[in-house]
Amino acid sequence: MKKIIIIGATGETGMYITDYFCDRAKDEYEIVAAGHRETTFFDRYGIKYYSIDIRKKEDFAVLPQEEVHAVIYTAAMMPGRMVGYDPMKYLETNVCGTLNVLEYCRAVHADRILFTQTIRDLGNKIGKEKIEADAPRDFSYKGDHAVYVISKNAAVDLIEHYYQEYGIKRFMFRLPTIYMYTPNKYYCVNGEKRIMGFRHMIDQAIAGNDIEVWGDSSKAHDVVYVKDLAKIFYLACKCETTDGGMYNVGTGMPVTLLEQAEGMIEVFGQKTKKSRIVYCPDKPNARQYDIDISKTCRDLGYEPSYSYIEYLKDFKKEMEQERFKDLF
Repeated sequence: MKKIIIIGATGETGMYITDYFCDRAKDEYEIVAAGHRETTFFDRYGIKYYSIDIRKKEDFAVLPQEEVHAVIYTAAMMPGRMVGYDPMKYLETNVCGTLNVLEYCRAVHADRILFTQTIRDLGNKIGKEKIEADAPRDFSYKGDHAVYVISKNAAVDLIEHYYQEYGIKRFMFRLPTIYMYTPNKYYCVNGEKRIMGFRHMIDQAIAGNDIEVWGDSSKAHDVVYVKDLAKIFYLACKCETTDGGMYNVGTGMPVTLLEQAEGMIEVFGQKTKKSRIVYCPDKPNARQYDIDISKTCRDLGYEPSYSYIEYLKDFKKEMEQERFKDLF
């Protein structure tokens, strides 16, 4: 049976992708998980798991060496997970690590690689124009995200080289924020830990407290649920009509900040004490972006499965079940 190797399976995105593939693809492929942690978590799925450090080429020797159909590669060093600032970590993980993954793909004759790119490679277009899948890069060389974006761009270039040189199909996905439930509600901004805005709003809705809506409440962006991302990856693994390229991940249904707050109150709010929405127009605006997913839909046959409200309801279910708590 052909194999799908998921590198980054212990990460927040990777764990949902692994779960999705184990639920839907085990009859078609052998699913193999890999991540940097030592864990027995994946025993419950009946699949093999390997602890590897992608920065070390020798670690890849433990992974399957034949019948590899696809390598799903979501492992990365990200600003949201970096306390302080050490740009070398971006290069070691996102560039050198990618080269090691690609060398593994070449050595085992993998048919394709699936990779997650950041939407910040088009950061200067965000909020100004529609984000097109094949738009040329346009990002800022300033700020704490700059080296991160440069490292991810270098990874994309390496993947394209291995496609043109060795014929490894490449499906590269430009990601906005991917929403999901995890026990960890914190991330880093400029190297400092803080609670994620949407998790704070959900907490306020659960407590029945006022929810502040900052800036222009009509600002809208795609709210992409991780299970729709997993669906896109599954479709890319099955696709035989194209060698891939760059694809946008989105819903095609931008949600305003006001609609986000109203949905959280509807799904998480108490029956006896509903949160009030407090408008704060003088505070900073949320990011706004409009993502073109027509190429993703055309090439892969993708249709989003989760509306905004459906995502919130499933998020609540995941929060109650705590299925992935053993990974944290």
